Amino acid sequence: MRLDGPVLVVGAGLLGTSIGLALRAAGVEVALADVSEENLRIATGLGAGTPEDVTPQLVVVAVPPDHLAEEITLALRETDAVVTDVGSVKAAPLRAVSAQVDEAALRRYVGSHPMAGSERSGPFAASGALFDGRPWAVTPHEHADPDAVALVTALAEVCGATPVVFTPAEHDRAVARTSHLPHLLAALVAGRLTDAPREHLALSGQGVRDVTRIAAGDPGLWQQIIAANTEALTVLLQDVRGDIDVLLTALADDDRARVAALLDRGVEGTAVIPGKHGGPTVAEGTLFVAVPDHPGELARLFADATEIGVNIEDVHIDHDPARPVGLVELSVATDAVDHLVESLESRGWTTHR
Repeated sequence: MRLDGPVLVVGAGLLGTSIGLALRAAGVEVALADVSEENLRIATGLGAGTPEDVTPQLVVVAVPPDHLAEEITLALRETDAVVTDVGSVKAAPLRAVSAQVDEAALRRYVGSHPMAGSERSGPFAASGALFDGRPWAVTPHEHADPDAVALVTALAEVCGATPVVFTPAEHDRAVARTSHLPHLLAALVAGRLTDAPREHLALSGQGVRDVTRIAAGDPGLWQQIIAANTEALTVLLQDVRGDIDVLLTALADDDRARVAALLDRGVEGTAVIPGKHGGPTVAEGTLFVAVPDHPGELARLFADATEIGVNIEDVHIDHDPARPVGLVELSVATDAVDHLVESLESRGWTTHR
């Protein structure tokens, strides 16, 4: 089914504004609504849509989790449009909406969830390219109209994402494992830093930054997400608690084999994460490059890598205030590491593996 518009986006935060920008870039008419006049002013100023009344083909509900069911129900009652939402949890809103509308209206509702976001929130953090190449879960229920499913799938495709179909319950188990649990564990690790002595924090490196980065997300929003997906999260947290108990026992017994087994399982877990574009994981190697801390040096490094003909798969920058240079970690295909090291050093860069 073709997405011709208009599309009404309810909620002009990060996701709602990004959807509006992506749709407008594709030539689709977008109307925006938000209880926050400030968010609405910013989003319309960015070109994500207009505040005008329309008769929508599709309503996209992009509000915080606690308000999803209310806004989905309202959209089903007040319009004849297909309705979707972009919330992080699917089963709970579906149950709540099912209890408030008849089956005919429910057929027009199909949940969805783009797997894209940012630690930042609000319309200023939005980007029309936010969904490019990212998975977008489409979660039809048993009563969903096939045309409604097709229209929500088209929304994901027009926004540049790759649609992936799940049942609502399976979606919630999947995001608990790949998104909600990592966020909670990152928050627990970051929380251990709050009362750390200053001299301990002086030793902070890229590892702790990597592990804690997502903990900077909006606590109010994440409390709502966690509360809506308690059942799936509880099972996973109990599994993690079991691993911690095993680790504590192994440490107490100086059982290095059991410690090694847990570490090995972690390595195995990183290997099954899909590679870029959703393809298989490609073996990668890393190297470190010392980059002088003044303008243009990072751009020069990337330009040199381009001329050398090596594709950089990932990059991390260690901003250690004690060093006069930045330490840039480059991830490249394993068979390209030696060539890149030799070529960069021939151009005057200091590297190590």
